[in-house]
Amino acid sequence: MEVLKTCVLRRNARAVAGFWRSRVVQTPSVRGISTSSPRSTFMPAWVIDKYGKNEVLRFTENMMLPIIHYPNEVIIKVHAASVNPIDVNMRSGYGATALNMKRDPLHMKTRGEEFPLTLGRDVSGVVMECGLDVKYFKPGDEVSHKPKSLTHAQAASLPYVALTAWSAINKVGGLNDKNCTGKRVLIFGASGGVGTFAIQIMKAWGAHVTAVCSQDAGELVKRLGADDVIDYKSGSVEEQLKSLKPFDFILDNVGGSTETWALNFLKKWSGATFVTLVTPFLLNMDRLGIADGMLQTGVTVGTKALKHFWQGVHYRWAFFMASGPYLDDIAELVDAGKIRPVIEQTFPFTKVPEAFLKVERGHARGKTVVNVI
Repeated sequence: MEVLKTCVLRRNARAVAGFWRSRVVQTPSVRGISTSSPRSTFMPAWVIDKYGKNEVLRFTENMMLPIIHYPNEVIIKVHAASVNPIDVNMRSGYGATALNMKRDPLHMKTRGEEFPLTLGRDVSGVVMECGLDVKYFKPGDEVSHKPKSLTHAQAASLPYVALTAWSAINKVGGLNDKNCTGKRVLIFGASGGVGTFAIQIMKAWGAHVTAVCSQDAGELVKRLGADDVIDYKSGSVEEQLKSLKPFDFILDNVGGSTETWALNFLKKWSGATFVTLVTPFLLNMDRLGIADGMLQTGVTVGTKALKHFWQGVHYRWAFFMASGPYLDDIAELVDAGKIRPVIEQTFPFTKVPEAFLKVERGHARGKTVVNVI
């Protein structure tokens, strides 16, 4: 995590997190394509020098302030960020093969040159500088056009979980505000970041929501609008669901053995869909390499989808999808009071390792946020 970050932030941009503070130095710009001033600064940051457990997180005050290399990039002064389970997993090396390919598609760097590596997904802050091709943002804008009703800490809790849920529900599941009224929706892992957002968007679109979580999270999900709550600690969830009517859509945030029986609770031959966010996609690439990993992933999801298709239901995988327009739509729902951020705990920038440990322990009740400034 850093205080400043260079990132692609177009109308269809991806959100990226980082943290800095300043000490002025002179650095050369990148000839021909950089639009940054040659004047730069150092910033404090939390980085890792190798993959591992929480002790690999290291604080430094000497990270170089980034410069704009390409005309579609911006520099953001980060006010707040949040920690997601994927950040904890990436600290341990999860997804390193795919991410290194994205950072270095021509394979010009040797193994380990990604370090020191800054972790982080979510950000709320202010645009400081824009590349020449950036038209949708200007210096001084809040990112990504932050909902007016939210603080930076609240706004930082939303992008990753909101876009992940939106991807699963809308892009993959095919649900929207025009076709969701009266749909019966089941959400596994309903009290976490993605789950708490999913409950709210489903209720905003008129669905009937059944939330699966532990008893101590029951009041939270009810306040968010859940119509029925299933306590997974009070007995077999499968047995408890047998007393309910079948569902039109199931969102799985927990994985494991859930998919071996959960699809039995979908309405058969009606277009009902099961979408899971727990997939072996990045693990396959870490284990098998890019080509073989993608091949194995395609075979796995294709086989499962075909199997369930012949049983009258749809089986799908979903992933985080970056989208500036979707963030704008979400901001409108937030400002309209239909969605609110759910923050379990906030940490100062000096306590980033504690924030990672909090998320690593699991059993989330919303999001974990880091105040940067």
